[in-house]
Amino acid sequence: MQIGFIGSGKMASALLEGILQAGITAAPDVFVTDKFPAAAQALAEKTGAQARTTNAEVAGAAGTLILCVKPGDVPEALREAGNLEGKLLISIAAGVRLSRLREWAAGGPRLIRVMPNTPALIGQGAAAYAGGDTATDADLAVAERIFGATGVVARVKEDLLDAVTGLSGSGPAYVYTVIESLADGGVLMGLPREIALRLASQTVLGAAAMVLKTGLHPAQLRDQVASPGGTTIAGLEALEDAGLRAALIAAVRAATERSGELGAEG
Repeated sequence: MQIGFIGSGKMASALLEGILQAGITAAPDVFVTDKFPAAAQALAEKTGAQARTTNAEVAGAAGTLILCVKPGDVPEALREAGNLEGKLLISIAAGVRLSRLREWAAGGPRLIRVMPNTPALIGQGAAAYAGGDTATDADLAVAERIFGATGVVARVKEDLLDAVTGLSGSGPAYVYTVIESLADGGVLMGLPREIALRLASQTVLGAAAMVLKTGLHPAQLRDQVASPGGTTIAGLEALEDAGLRAALIAAVRAATERSGELGAEG
């Protein structure tokens, strides 16, 4: 399989490394480009992929193209790519709908739109994707393999990708805020900053792993920690009084709605 990357930034690097580690294709069969040629060259040197100077060169060499550019750069990137007839085009540009991709991509390529998140950079990503009308089952399987190589992946209807953006796309920032706040609480209570931050980070990591590995509902796991009259239920009361649950729900709603607005503006 020949795969081309239009855009060679951090997410492209994460996806490419995942592709190679999973054995989806070999490095010489991957072609990369970027509007900053040095970025493509650096990615090629790091991974063994082949750097190209133009989007059209990458499009000509690969049957599967992964569009890893900023949303505002999508129209120009696709114009420069030329005729994409017979190609599979996978876009990770946030908020850029399939209808826009159809409008801007010459030649009517098969389309898949994906919303990944930044933990893909360490192989712990969460992504969701939606296929266009002409995307085949084989195309969807390609997307599953590529994004599954950097974390977990789910298929959704395109209308739900804004919600994915609000939850898992923006979600790492919410969790970083939670980690920082937990660490601040530890410092307030006398812990050294370094120890408080390490304990807070590992606590969040461990709790998330418990949910994923046990398959239990978070409420069940929470009840296992909160003994009657104990420290945890006192802390949970404080969280409820402060409205943590409502604040997180509102954050997902606000980010989802903003994602929809950005898509409408594009």
